[in-house]
Amino acid sequence: MGNWTRKELCRGVHIVVMGCGRVGSSLAHQLARRDHSVSVIDQDPLAFRRLGDSFEGRQVKGVGFDRETLIAAGIEEADAFAAVSSGDNSNIIAARVARETFGVARVVARIYDPKRAEVYERLGIPTVATVPWTASRLLKGVLGEATAEAWRDPSGAVTMLHVTPHEGWVGKPLSEFELASGGRVALVTRFGVGQLPTPGTVIQSGDGLHVMATDEGALIVKNVAIQAPQGAHA
Repeated sequence: MGNWTRKELCRGVHIVVMGCGRVGSSLAHQLARRDHSVSVIDQDPLAFRRLGDSFEGRQVKGVGFDRETLIAAGIEEADAFAAVSSGDNSNIIAARVARETFGVARVVARIYDPKRAEVYERLGIPTVATVPWTASRLLKGVLGEATAEAWRDPSGAVTMLHVTPHEGWVGKPLSEFELASGGRVALVTRFGVGQLPTPGTVIQSGDGLHVMATDEGALIVKNVAIQAPQGAHA
């Protein structure tokens, strides 16, 4: 277990956050409130002031892509890693080390340059742009949550959900998902690129679906998305 106690590792899942700026500290607090074990890495010890005295997670001073620093933060036991420092290069290097060296299952990196972000999305590393995305989106990325509300009309009657369908849906026609969920898929994100669905669109592994649904039907869409379709292997 490295430097971690059994008590620390038993609190939810363990997540390492690189960068203790406004986004990193906010993400760390949200994760801690959900009773997850959290380590925060930053080169500047003064940055940890943003966490406050009530933060119970681990604070590790060092470079976020340095092997010893990552081990001190519990990367070997980590379920997820979020690189949210102020530097694109540092974030992507750290994200690749977390995934390729330590085999962390869920890795997300904040990237300022949208062109770079698209490249890394295609390499299989989810990226979060600075302006249009927030700590709540990072939270979804590191916890692997299957659905999130992306938009709601002013009346509150219709919502658009961002859905990552269960692997059991891979190879199934999009129309079959719509029939089962009662929703309408407005956009498919595949390898980081948005596509308008067609009648012949088939769901592929890693697809993100933006599904329109009534407020009453949103729960059905979520439940359909997180399960394999009937007759498929879970």
